[in-house]
Amino acid sequence: MTDTIIFVLAGAFATATPLLLAAIGEAVAEKTGVMNLSVEGMMAFAAAVAFAVTYQTGNIVLGFGLAVGASVSLSLVFSILVLGFSANQIVSGLAVGILGLGLSSLAGRSFENLTMMAPANLSLPVLSDLPLVGPILFRQSAITYFAFAVAFLTWWFLARTRHGRITKVVGEDPAIAHNLGFAVIRIRLFAIIFGAVMSGLGGAYASTILTPGWSDGLIAGRGWIAVALVVFGTWRPLRIAFGAYLFGALLLGDLAVQATGFSVPAQIMTSLPYVMTIVVLAAVSRNALLIRLNAPVSLGQNFRPSK
Repeated sequence: MTDTIIFVLAGAFATATPLLLAAIGEAVAEKTGVMNLSVEGMMAFAAAVAFAVTYQTGNIVLGFGLAVGASVSLSLVFSILVLGFSANQIVSGLAVGILGLGLSSLAGRSFENLTMMAPANLSLPVLSDLPLVGPILFRQSAITYFAFAVAFLTWWFLARTRHGRITKVVGEDPAIAHNLGFAVIRIRLFAIIFGAVMSGLGGAYASTILTPGWSDGLIAGRGWIAVALVVFGTWRPLRIAFGAYLFGALLLGDLAVQATGFSVPAQIMTSLPYVMTIVVLAAVSRNALLIRLNAPVSLGQNFRPSK
C-alpha cells in the first residue's frame, strides 16, 4: 500500500506538470482579457516538434527550444487575428487550435509509435533518501520544479508588483487602462506569447519526459483540462497549482486502482479526469459571486484603441 501511495503521489507531480504549465500561461492571458482556446493545439504541435527534434539530434534542450518556437508561432497567428483584426476570440482560438493539431500530425507522421529514453530525474542529496517524502518530492524532473516555481512567481507578479497590477487593470477595463497611458495591445500580446511559451514547455515535457514517445493524439485533452483548471482555480495561480496536482493524481487513477487489486473497467478510470473537469466547471460556474469576483471583466472582449 505504501508503494502505491508513493507511486500515485510522485506520479501526480509529474503528470500535473504539463497541465500546470499550460494552465498558468492561459491564466495570465485571461488576466489581460484574452481567452485563448488554442492551448490543446499549441501543446500538440510543441510535443510533436520536441519529440522529432530530440529523437533526431539527441539534444533535448534544442527540442524544447524549437517546441516553444512552434507554439509561439501559433500564438502569433492567434494574436494577429484577435489583436490586429479584432476577430472573435473563441472562434479564433478554436481555429488556431485545430491548425495546431493538424500540424502536430504532419510533424509527427514520420515518428509515429517511436519511443526514446527519458532523461533521468533529479535526485537531491539527502532529501531524496527521506522515507516517503523523498521519492515523492525530491526525485522529480527539473521541469516539475520549474512548473511550481512559475506558479509561485506568477502569483507574486500579479499580486505584488506594479506590472502585475497593470496586467489585471487591462483585463478589468482596457479602455481605462488605455486612458491611463498603458499599451493595452502590447500587454495582451506579451501575455498571449507567455501563454504560448508555457504551453510549448508543457507539450515538450509530455512527449520527451513524461511519456517519451510520439503517437497522434498524445496530448489527449490536456490542453482542455488546462483551460478548465483556470476556472477551477478561479484565475489564482496557487489554486490552479492545487487543481493541477489533484487532476494529475486522477489521471493515474487507473494504475492506482489496479495496484490495489480492485477490478474496475479501465475505461471508467480513464474517463474520470474528464468527467471531473465537467463536474468542477459546472460547480464553479453555479457560484456566480465566485466568478464575478475573480474573472476578468473584459474576458473575451476585444479592444481597439481610439485614435
